[in-house]
Amino acid sequence: MAEERAGGTEPGKEQAPQEGSGKRGVRGILARFLTGTGPILAAWLLLCVVLAIVAPNFLEFDNFTQIVVQSAVIGIAAVGMTFVIITAGIDLSVGSIVALTGMLAAISMQGGVPGFVGILVALGAGLLIGAFNGFSTTYFGITPFIVTLAVLSMGRGLTLAVSSGQTVFGFPASFTFVGQAEILGISLLVWLTLAVFAIGYFVLTQTVFGHQVYAIGGNKEAARLAGIPVRRVSFLVYAISGLCAGLSAVVLTSRLNSALPSAAEGLELQVIAAVVIGGLRSSGAREHGGTLVGVLLIGTLNNGLTLLNVPPFWVQFVQGVVIFLAVLVDALNRRREGRAG
Repeated sequence: MAEERAGGTEPGKEQAPQEGSGKRGVRGILARFLTGTGPILAAWLLLCVVLAIVAPNFLEFDNFTQIVVQSAVIGIAAVGMTFVIITAGIDLSVGSIVALTGMLAAISMQGGVPGFVGILVALGAGLLIGAFNGFSTTYFGITPFIVTLAVLSMGRGLTLAVSSGQTVFGFPASFTFVGQAEILGISLLVWLTLAVFAIGYFVLTQTVFGHQVYAIGGNKEAARLAGIPVRRVSFLVYAISGLCAGLSAVVLTSRLNSALPSAAEGLELQVIAAVVIGGLRSSGAREHGGTLVGVLLIGTLNNGLTLLNVPPFWVQFVQGVVIFLAVLVDALNRRREGRAG
């Protein structure tokens, strides 16, 4: 009996396929689709169908390219936000970091520094502000919501102060090429955004640091008892978020060839919405692949509303509704899983 259990079937006899195994396989695939990124992907496709019917020129290739280009700022910042939200944190300062770092880069280039130095200024400033957020939350124990909300206000104020409320424009070609160059006929911003997503995905899934990020999001106290440096990892995720915001500033400023004091207003809400819509819980979770689809949905929605000439105040209203629905679905999913558990 023991040998039959260990060896499976007797020699010369083939094991008959279990009845219903194919059905269970199909049901398993369907279940993974419905609980993973499937619903948001289906919602995005449905949105595309609706816009193709009601919005002129939506299905043109150039328009789809434009959607990705316009979504680059949201997408790159969303990668950094993904790290933060996985650890059950929040970063409300993303928009102000984009505005401030973009303005600092612009002013430095107006002062005569080369374009690549302007890029380094934006990245370095974003990294430092993110590090400040991380240090304040992890070593001072201040709630991330309060810290990043304060930094949001400080960043907006500093942006107005250093620019005197004026738009700065006219940058060297070594800077503007980031937002205006093409590779194989496709905007460099598309390739850059995909590269940032690929790097973020690799770090989260294939490195020790990524596993530590997930462990902290799952149970911070258990992660600490397991020997994971919770403070250091939590500090680094905010630094990563700031760095990504700095890169988003480079993308936005180089594409527009100008830096506006009011740039990226409300960006933090769109970034958080993209991450949560993509299937990553606002309290931390193991699903992260949907962030890209969430970004595409937000970008497609913004593009469609523009094509339909919807007034700006209604655009903000619709974005608010989408954010509310994303958080509502997130809360309902957590309640359902809590009951199941």
